[in-house]
Amino acid sequence: MKFMKLGSKPDQFQSDGENIRYVATEFASDVIIIVGDVKFYLHKFPLLSKCSVLQKLVSESNDDEINVSNIPGGPAAFEICAKFCYGIVVTLNAYNVVLARCAAEFLGMHENVEKGNLVYKIDVFLSSSIFRSWKDSIIVLQTTRSFLPWAEELEIIRHCVDSIALKATTEPSKVEWSYTYNRKKLRSESGNDSQWNGVMKQHIVPKDWWVEDLCELPIGLYKEVITAIRATGVLSPDIIGESLIAYASRKLPGLSYGSIQGQDVEKLRFLVDIISSLLPEEKGSVPCGFLLSLLHSLIILDCKETARTKLMQSISKQLQDATVSDLMFSSPNGEMALYNIDVLHELVRMFVDQAESQDDSESSDGSKSKVARLVDDYLAEAARDPLLSSSQFIGLAEMVSGFPRSSHDAIYRAIDMYLKEHPDLSKNEKRRICQLMDCRKLSTAACAHAVQNDRLPLRVVVQVLFFQQSGNGGQPPGFPSLLARGSYGSSRSATTNSDEDWDADHDQRQEKTTSDSRSSSGDKASRKKMKKIFARLWSNKERSSEHSGSDTDSPASTNAEETKEMIKAAGQIANQMQKKLQLTR
Repeated sequence: MKFMKLGSKPDQFQSDGENIRYVATEFASDVIIIVGDVKFYLHKFPLLSKCSVLQKLVSESNDDEINVSNIPGGPAAFEICAKFCYGIVVTLNAYNVVLARCAAEFLGMHENVEKGNLVYKIDVFLSSSIFRSWKDSIIVLQTTRSFLPWAEELEIIRHCVDSIALKATTEPSKVEWSYTYNRKKLRSESGNDSQWNGVMKQHIVPKDWWVEDLCELPIGLYKEVITAIRATGVLSPDIIGESLIAYASRKLPGLSYGSIQGQDVEKLRFLVDIISSLLPEEKGSVPCGFLLSLLHSLIILDCKETARTKLMQSISKQLQDATVSDLMFSSPNGEMALYNIDVLHELVRMFVDQAESQDDSESSDGSKSKVARLVDDYLAEAARDPLLSSSQFIGLAEMVSGFPRSSHDAIYRAIDMYLKEHPDLSKNEKRRICQLMDCRKLSTAACAHAVQNDRLPLRVVVQVLFFQQSGNGGQPPGFPSLLARGSYGSSRSATTNSDEDWDADHDQRQEKTTSDSRSSSGDKASRKKMKKIFARLWSNKERSSEHSGSDTDSPASTNAEETKEMIKAAGQIANQMQKKLQLTR
């Protein structure tokens, strides 16, 4: 730390109790300076020769007592100025230089009063030492908040901010001063550098070397520094993002988990609002996980709607990078539901709007696929909420129903979990929920689970069985489609497939290994038997529907023996699928 010594005489200031200070000399004091609760018994000559304000006050007063209680810095600041006037040794450093500078300005200790006065000496010290030091500039900037508006009017804050911004944007190879860096060690610092070979190498300075030291600043000053750094255009947005993450971690620990009890909510709201306003607009400059944590904070603290919308726009640009745990927003206070699904619904809506405006279809498809899987996994977790309505579940799932998916196992898992946690759903609700799933895109393991899942409507089980037995090639005539409309990259909108498709699928299956051929030949009788059952079952179902006019899932309207026969055959097929799974493993 830089420092400057002024004066040469030993310290002669002494105390008489807590509120009286005097100079121990043979001369009696002839003026009393009152600063707050403290009285200084001093001498006019050394003070008036350097302080124009005291000259004026003494000349206008008929009393020996002069009150300067409004001096910035109080008694401590005045004592530094008084000692300078007496020629007593005074040591200035980064912690007290702002205090002394503001007090000297207040007392009028300028060059027009006496050459080499205190204001001049402090300004030289600031420009030649303090503002050239990285850590001293930060310390001085921290102290300025106690001396507003003086520090601002004297441009001490501006000089500190400019100095810090200049050093933060310095090429890392030219950084020669000390800094704090505890977040991660470089390979050369940990001794694991493969190119060490016993030869001392030049210390490598990381690009974000300055991030941790700025975490010591209060939020208002931190904002000024970050704004100045960004204005230079030297540093990349991801480095600015690193600084914001480090600052939020220091100032807002645990806030994303709702732990704000006992804290100043207004102060936290102010912090979160400013951090949000400083986020770079460039996509990927800040990790999606951090943005979602910040959104948690904005919602918990009930921050401005504009700040929340702007943040959600940034999140939606990289929603494919989010995790399910990041998206489990708790419901607002006063609501009984476990999760606030409306937040994700709005994020997905924004993502869809942005995806539609993108020109790069290849990258867009990749992002859509990830978001679809993310929503499926989210619904599987949110399904545990007993107050999650079927309309909410279906509404969110349908937003990504047109997104490409290589498999529908994840949405099947979400549907199964929802049916399990909500056993009182109507038949129509179950039907609508199951329409979200494409049975042709279920894996063998998922099919094996589905055909034995008594929570699924019977027609869904029958459809899964048919597609599994027919190699996922199509569906029988008159088979009611349970597939969602408008599936992206799939044949969900079609109700039947052509004969050529069936033949192609059959030819592909014939090209399997010899062992698979022997296994499949053993299933021919079961397939023929199941197809006959499907035809009779759905024929009876349709005739029953014509009379009842209702869309029922109950098998009671079919022949009881046929239903039993179908269930028995379904069990046999499920066992066969499980055996195949065990063999492939």
